[in-house]
Amino acid sequence: MSQPKILIQLDSDPQASTFDGVVAVDAGVEHLFRHQAVGPDAVQDLVYGAMFTRGVEDLRNTAVFVGGSNVAAGEALLKKVRECFFGPMRVSVMLDANGANTTAAAAVLAAARHVDLKNAKALVLAATGPVGSRAVRLLAREGASVRVASRGLARAEATCVSIREAVDGATLTAVATDTPESLRAAVADVNVVIAAGAAGVELLSDEDRRSCATLVTAIDLNAVPPVGLAGIEVTDKAVVRDGVACYGAIGVGGTKMKIHKAAIRRLFESNDLVLDAEEIFEIGRELEG
Repeated sequence: MSQPKILIQLDSDPQASTFDGVVAVDAGVEHLFRHQAVGPDAVQDLVYGAMFTRGVEDLRNTAVFVGGSNVAAGEALLKKVRECFFGPMRVSVMLDANGANTTAAAAVLAAARHVDLKNAKALVLAATGPVGSRAVRLLAREGASVRVASRGLARAEATCVSIREAVDGATLTAVATDTPESLRAAVADVNVVIAAGAAGVELLSDEDRRSCATLVTAIDLNAVPPVGLAGIEVTDKAVVRDGVACYGAIGVGGTKMKIHKAAIRRLFESNDLVLDAEEIFEIGRELEG
């Protein structure tokens, strides 16, 4: 008889995410153990409790989900989780703090429906944030030439350095978008624009977006008005505006949710999976067919 599926949710926030808990249940998790305010020092005991209570053959039915609103804290927790494993004693683990991995994957997959990313020029606005940097990473892995945009050039350059260390041959250009002139230069001649900025911050005007004659698809990940890409509706899903296939946050959100649930289900196929941005993107690609 198969052991029930248990997901251990490690959340760095004072309250564990209800959103992540509901998605886990909807994905078929039978028992959800939620832990909040988890710091790196607490991880070992929690993970050892998961590893040593079942035989090796049954460890595939236990998994760990790392969440919380702070992506850097989530990355630190994931590192500690992985350090607990040895030999066959391990459980599968997924990182999706602040939804950064599933959202970035959904955005890049949306772009890939309209553009051959291997030959594309892409601009990621607010590229130094958790979702933006992951979108850059995924675009670079697909072979796109990516302009990594931030209001501060130094931050954009630092993000480029970090991603080049992770992605061999990444073609990245750091750009500042702190003036109207630099923003127009950043968007000139690109095929893809992804806006991954903070809620309620417009990153690109309707006029500047329409001025780019080479633009094929524009994707905005902010659902709170004003949206990041002016002129795009949050519900847009491949809606053609001025000849450009446009996506709003809700339009991307359906794919994000499918990826999130599929990734949770994938955790229980074996006990040795680590699902970070790239692995989650591949799950999304499989869903695209």
